[in-house]
Amino acid sequence: MQSTALSRTEHPRPSAEPTKSASLPLPWAVATAVLAGVSLDLAYPSSGLWMLAIPSVILILLSLIGRRTRSAFLVGGVYGTTFFLLHLDWVGSFLGPVPWLALASFQTVIVAAGCALIAWAYRWGETRLHGRWARLIVLPLVIASVWVLRESVAGSWPYTGFPWARLGITQSNGPLVEIVSWTGIAGLTFLLVAFSAAALQAVRAWRVAGLRSAVMPAAAVCVLVLAPQFPTTDAGSFTVGWVQGNGPSGYFDRRSPGEILASYVDATDGLLGEDVDVLAWPEGSVDSDPLRNPQTARILDEVARAVRAPVLVNAATDRNRQTFNTSLLWDPTAPTPQVHDKRNPVPFGEYVPDRWFFEAVAPELVGLIKREYARGDNPPIMRVNDTRVGLAICFDVIYDDVIRESAAAGAQVLIFQTNNADFRNTDENLQQLAFARMRAVETGRAVINVSTVGTSQAIAPDGSIIHALPINTTASAVTTLPLRDGTTPAVQFGRPIEVLLSVGGVAFCLVVSTHARFRTRAPRKGKS
Repeated sequence: MQSTALSRTEHPRPSAEPTKSASLPLPWAVATAVLAGVSLDLAYPSSGLWMLAIPSVILILLSLIGRRTRSAFLVGGVYGTTFFLLHLDWVGSFLGPVPWLALASFQTVIVAAGCALIAWAYRWGETRLHGRWARLIVLPLVIASVWVLRESVAGSWPYTGFPWARLGITQSNGPLVEIVSWTGIAGLTFLLVAFSAAALQAVRAWRVAGLRSAVMPAAAVCVLVLAPQFPTTDAGSFTVGWVQGNGPSGYFDRRSPGEILASYVDATDGLLGEDVDVLAWPEGSVDSDPLRNPQTARILDEVARAVRAPVLVNAATDRNRQTFNTSLLWDPTAPTPQVHDKRNPVPFGEYVPDRWFFEAVAPELVGLIKREYARGDNPPIMRVNDTRVGLAICFDVIYDDVIRESAAAGAQVLIFQTNNADFRNTDENLQQLAFARMRAVETGRAVINVSTVGTSQAIAPDGSIIHALPINTTASAVTTLPLRDGTTPAVQFGRPIEVLLSVGGVAFCLVVSTHARFRTRAPRKGKS
């Protein structure tokens, strides 16, 4: 009996599906990573070739299969460098090449670490998943989970993170966008990667399993293509007048005090006499604190009375010895304006974290950022008569928790105020606009995305464009938006879904590995 047991231990039954294969030679893997990075950038706006997202994922996964940690980190670094240098080139238009290269490099390190973890997951799968179906179904889900984990880390760390280049956003203009109302952006990313990994795994297993290897990719396609948008309930309509002032609102634009406010007062003239529920100006539309400057307050009173509606403006406000990036609903008939402060001021743009350290590293660049915006904690929602309006200020649109909080609090329509003046004629405003369109579908709410210089758009709850203003022009519009009630699964369960998807894969690997190790060490019956 002892001899038989030892024999079975030393000669385990071979896998039913020997898909283990050698990795690509390193030079080929590096070239494949470059192609994957270029393809991924093309999948985002302004190119908007959303269909390239899946091939780009397949290419980088192919380059990682069979790699050890060090070479996987190298390949991932090449992939991340290629992608982020292309995708974030607009950063250099603001403060020059140093911030651009710094941000791209930091994001690349996170991507490279994620790729090393993906390579580990592939090696784990070859070792622990011996059944055909385990490798065809379970392994792609693990790979997708690791990808979401990497995006979650980049989106939350360091400081407030940079959840900008998420794979799901590539589908804002594509036919798969409706899924985001069920799963959130993280869930859409998961499904895209799961399909890509399953398709690659099916090709690897084709000689053994044939058509049966296509079960997982086929199931993923059905989910991706056939899932409709989660329905929300009609709750009436809401008319918004919105203004793109095209004034001197960039960080380094030369301007005199009050010039920005004057540009918005002038641009609003075209809306006088229109019947609107609210007038919306973008971020930075008021260049003095109306809570402390009586002249500015009087001008806003006059504008609100002229349009016969409250005015949603944005300004830097000083309260409680702190400075905030603040949206204010200015209504002369109300005792005080409703306010919402930006939740996530931009590190190295609106404040400098650990200023003492970075001033020692780059004193000239850090010295340009004089103002230190504090993080707001008031709800991202306001009430206009009987309508609840959800808000996000500029880059807050990329943070899931801000959008979910406003929708969960009953927002029936969303207004996003942004200032893209520092990134004129770059891809930044279109990349940010993709988030706005995604948020419309995710929440089932109509959106006004109003910018200082463009791109400004009114977006329907299904993500389609209702009205758009041309960029780099002074323009205004009046748009009647549908109001919606009801909460989508993405809003109600988005955070638990993201946590489950991001940690589930690694947790599953650890549980299986620990169980297998205990089984190996456990004494066998009949063994002395």
